[in-house]
Amino acid sequence: MASDAQAVEQMAEEGGLVFHPMEQFEIKPLFGGTEIAWYTPTNATLWMGVAILAIIGLLILGTSKRSIIPSRLQSVAELAYGFIYKMVEDICGKEGVKYFPYVMTLFMFIVTANFLGLLPLAFTTTSHIAVTAVMAMLVFLSVTVLGFVLHGASFLGLFWISSAPLALRPILALIEVISYFVRPISHSIRLAGNMMAGHAVIKVFAAFAAIELLSPVPILAITAIYALEVLVAFIQAYVFTILTCVYLKDALHPNH
Repeated sequence: MASDAQAVEQMAEEGGLVFHPMEQFEIKPLFGGTEIAWYTPTNATLWMGVAILAIIGLLILGTSKRSIIPSRLQSVAELAYGFIYKMVEDICGKEGVKYFPYVMTLFMFIVTANFLGLLPLAFTTTSHIAVTAVMAMLVFLSVTVLGFVLHGASFLGLFWISSAPLALRPILALIEVISYFVRPISHSIRLAGNMMAGHAVIKVFAAFAAIELLSPVPILAITAIYALEVLVAFIQAYVFTILTCVYLKDALHPNH
């Protein structure tokens, strides 16, 4: 272990190896320079655009020639459609099906961005809290506005636990209000944190693999972590989507 540390230090001094696990999350302008304004094309906007194009290719081009015997793209598109549709219907009921396009859009963008981030030299847009926070805040505001539009002031019944003892209801109501407003924070940090942590670990093990060229241990570790990240990429998109459905259910049925 000491020899490994000495090897890292020696190579760093010689300029042969200097790695920073968090460097891969740095936002950089596409056309050089260091200044970034709101209109500057960056690696983040590039890979968000790639994700959108990939979704269009899958859902539109993949299903443009629908057939009884589906192609691979059509099969994937139909599986994704059926998976999310059943999720929305099971959690939100028939009333929630009308909001299926919004939930489907969220899921497809997140899962596609997550998988694209696993490609070599790619940029994981969902590892940035700025991206996940916008999506989480949109969900929070959408379901809150929808709840008041559909139920008016009775939507506040979501925070009043009528089945609890009367003495505990004010305390529980305060806890419910706090947990409700914490939703967008936990919703966004969970996704960004998991994606960032996994990619940082892969970067660290990749650096050790470069040092120990004759040792299979770092390579096996990278393979195992990469396989885990493939699973995490889907699970995190699933968790974000299913929580969105749960929040939508609260807006549709605040008294349940």
